[in-house]
Amino acid sequence: MESSEITTLDLQPPTSYDVTVFEEESLSSRLTGAVARNKLLFGGAMLILAIVLFAVVGTLVIDPERAEVGYTELPRLRPSAEYWLGSDQFARDIFAYVAFGTFGTLWMGLIAGIIGIGIGTILGFLAGYFGGWLDTIVVILSDALITIPGLMLLITISAYLDQLSVEQLGLLIGVISWMGTTRVVRAQVLTLKNRAYVEVSKFNGQSDLEIVVAELIPNLAPFIAAAFVGAVAGAILLSIGLSALGLGPQNEPSLGLMAFWFIRFGAVPQGLWWWFGPPIVVIAIFVVGLFMVTAGLDQIANPRLRTSV
Repeated sequence: MESSEITTLDLQPPTSYDVTVFEEESLSSRLTGAVARNKLLFGGAMLILAIVLFAVVGTLVIDPERAEVGYTELPRLRPSAEYWLGSDQFARDIFAYVAFGTFGTLWMGLIAGIIGIGIGTILGFLAGYFGGWLDTIVVILSDALITIPGLMLLITISAYLDQLSVEQLGLLIGVISWMGTTRVVRAQVLTLKNRAYVEVSKFNGQSDLEIVVAELIPNLAPFIAAAFVGAVAGAILLSIGLSALGLGPQNEPSLGLMAFWFIRFGAVPQGLWWWFGPPIVVIAIFVVGLFMVTAGLDQIANPRLRTSV
């Protein structure tokens, strides 16, 4: 016979739980929180910010004429109160030239990163999500082009171009650097498009574009951000190497062009540290910052590396 006793637990109302804390955060809030918690990411961002502020503020405050040939009247001046980093072989104020050269180099890297990651991400999403003949074409094209050395291709193209500008160099680097991003994004999309939440979105009548924008891109945002940072770093180092060979922009200030001139005039054997030291320090700080940011973003995107983020 079943017991008809009523206990005090039966008289209590059903327990309700506040689940609002589990609501999905926006992409910006997640990234902001991740930056605040991740020491590598935060430290790298501060180093990059310092270089960016130096370049931007420097170009706004410093007279552009200080970076022109013959401004100091005498070449190879040692650092002084008037010229903080002295002058180079062409009697240019090195401090001013480093500021304008840093801005030009960063601008070139930003252009190359946006173009390279933009092309690679779009092609990767198209090939991975839609598949078919489009996937076949993208895979064949990326596999064929990725085997061509980027620096060798840039040297060949630059040798036939006169008066190459910073923007043109950024465009060239971006156009030849999308293949790796395409391959990785395609592989990630092939995995994500079969997840349950994507199937639910299709069942609810969402279009392919809505699924890509609302479901897939937020999940790949940390990886895309890390790839963008890596692309900018690679573009900057590639441009410096190209300019050091004398094949980069010759009429616009850049850190690579500074490297070309102090190598050509033997600044290192002569001990002219104020000439070759500043661009090397700026490049080193920026590259270390980019490496730290990439490592921090990788910790966010890769669950195996995730600790407190």
